Amino acid sequence: MIHLTNITKAYPLGQEQLIVLKEISLGIGKGEFVAIMGPSGSGKSTLMNIIGLLDTPSKGSYLLEKKEVATLSENQQADVRSKRIGFVFQAFNLLPRMDALRQVMQPLLYQGWPRKEAEKKAREALHVVGLTERLAHNPNELSGGQQQRVAIARALVTDPAIILADEPTGALDTHTGEEVMSILTKLNAQGKTIAMVTHEASVAAFAQRTIHIQDGLIFKQ
Repeated sequence: MIHLTNITKAYPLGQEQLIVLKEISLGIGKGEFVAIMGPSGSGKSTLMNIIGLLDTPSKGSYLLEKKEVATLSENQQADVRSKRIGFVFQAFNLLPRMDALRQVMQPLLYQGWPRKEAEKKAREALHVVGLTERLAHNPNELSGGQQQRVAIARALVTDPAIILADEPTGALDTHTGEEVMSILTKLNAQGKTIAMVTHEASVAAFAQRTIHIQDGLIFKQ
């Protein structure tokens, strides 16, 4: 499903270049649950951003579902991103004055779905993550774990092929983090491909495979 070949990412740094990723080659199969681990500055977040089409490589090939996406225009990448990839972030990224139902409806409304159909799909997604009783609650009325569940429902609502989770338990206590990981594990069992960045070995243990990255290089996968 995901095939990276010789991916390099460099940023200008004065007269020189800072090379963050160095000819990374990586494959993630359909239905896999993969954890990406590495120390701070290792390049794992940059790698995740490239997989999620939030950043483009300086060199190399990225095939997503057998289609080259690294060279697509920004608008084309945004279209693929909105339809095929769901994102879950450590910071939840919820809008403070919007209730859970409307938060989850937003991706569908951006895609032009009729409001009634978007609401139905959003209710279904919130039911999947166990928040049927919290539809009308704003983020400040929800616990951290409940906010992350809203974020997962928002990632799910467009029925993406891939879910990218960047430190999904980083802002949660251990018990709540395990609940969130249980949801991701169930989604993977239902066929979702999941790639997750984490620095915690106990969280990575939920994945089927762990990719270790250091100094812009994969040294174990």
